[in-house]
Amino acid sequence: MKINLCNILFLILLLIPSSCQHNKPTKPNFIFILADDLGYGELGCYGQKLIQTPNIDRLAGEGMRFTNFYSGSPVCAPSRCVLFTGLHTGHSYVRDNYEMGGYLDEEEGGQLPLPEDTRTLARILQQNGYLTACIGKWGLGGPGSSGIPTRQGFDFFYGYLCQKQAHNYYPSHLWRNEVWDTLRNTFFHPHQEFQGDPDNLVDFEKYKGIDYSPDLMTMEALNFIRGNKDHPFFLYLPYTIPHLSLQVPDESLEKYKGKFDEKPYLGEGGYLPHPFPKSTYAAMISRMDEYVGQIMDLLEELELSENTLIMFSSDNGATFLSQVDTEFFTSHGRLRGSKGNLYEGGIRVPFIARWPGEINAGVVSNHTGGFQDILPTILEIAGINVPEDIDGLSMRNELTGGKEQAEHIYLYWEYRSGGGWQAVRSGNWKSVKKGITADPDAPIELYDLETDFSEKYDVAAEYPEIIEDMRKIMTYARVPSQYFPMAIDTINF
Repeated sequence: MKINLCNILFLILLLIPSSCQHNKPTKPNFIFILADDLGYGELGCYGQKLIQTPNIDRLAGEGMRFTNFYSGSPVCAPSRCVLFTGLHTGHSYVRDNYEMGGYLDEEEGGQLPLPEDTRTLARILQQNGYLTACIGKWGLGGPGSSGIPTRQGFDFFYGYLCQKQAHNYYPSHLWRNEVWDTLRNTFFHPHQEFQGDPDNLVDFEKYKGIDYSPDLMTMEALNFIRGNKDHPFFLYLPYTIPHLSLQVPDESLEKYKGKFDEKPYLGEGGYLPHPFPKSTYAAMISRMDEYVGQIMDLLEELELSENTLIMFSSDNGATFLSQVDTEFFTSHGRLRGSKGNLYEGGIRVPFIARWPGEINAGVVSNHTGGFQDILPTILEIAGINVPEDIDGLSMRNELTGGKEQAEHIYLYWEYRSGGGWQAVRSGNWKSVKKGITADPDAPIELYDLETDFSEKYDVAAEYPEIIEDMRKIMTYARVPSQYFPMAIDTINF
């Protein structure tokens, strides 16, 4: 009997995959990494020259970088609420930071909790077979409340429940699910002025600890990925970096010490003192970049890269506080404003997406999108029905190409603090209304972002018809809020 060598080789090739199968998940995994107060211009891939971010730059080089992407709000908690509900701040439950407690351990109360029945991205994914984890800063419900992650669709949580606790990178504890996890750090208040000799570095040692919280978060994130490599997962990784206080382990600080002209910050403007504020700020961002590199390397090791969509962004623009020299670092790029207002510097943020084999490498997108779009994007990619009663639009077509991407008629924001703000972007037009608390009929500013990226020239007087359209959007794009009332609630349209 003759043996056909080609047939034997064919049979061997058929048998190899079945005998070496790794039981990899068929549905894609999702990792959303969120920086805290990272400015539009603080990454190398967005023009930063002084702070080194090679891993995030690599993420952009292997994926898509967006230039017209917006956070949900100019501050932490409401921005995260928009991210998880797909509702902008005219419709979302949380529209500002709303504190429920203080800074002391015994005062920990968190922020306004999401109601128990909130439809969150995590809950929808969990109901459709995904394992879900939140590791980092939460800010949507304190201990024992209805808003904590494990009651909002997450199978696992590790990190800070309360944003105030997150002002210290060496806290006395973090939370593991609903249980207090004691760390090797002694409690000290995250807001205090310097006591001692500013020329004596030893006197700054009292603002350090042993366990650096972002290190612990990264370890938990890597463990979650390893433990669920054979099951579809969603990992939400909201780092506290580079939100103040200025704190970083010495090995990261040493990489920048001596590079900048700087003098000690002594805590007079809030948060904790530090002898090297510029070096520390840069080192914090670079250390987060290292974490991103570790995650990318692990995905490669586990052969999960091509089945995992990684997204990276920031919850709002860079800080307005003087202890960070944002002009020195060009933290806002050329954008006007900062965290806490609705000019571009407060809400336009970096957004990067990488998915090898699905998203072309090295692409720069000018598509206008925002946090409300993340929920429908992930659900559509996962093959899950997208709710119709949300404000977001799926960006899958923009990410993967092939079909025309749906565009927003407008993006809307409101923010109660700072005198009361509203903003609308429609096409290249951007309108801003401020001082609403004192004057509900405050004038509306108008900017053409195509020619005036930095919002220098208010052209409202030249386009009364556009101002009228913006005024209408500012009225019908919102519903009144019980917890975040604004003077505009009284306007009839």
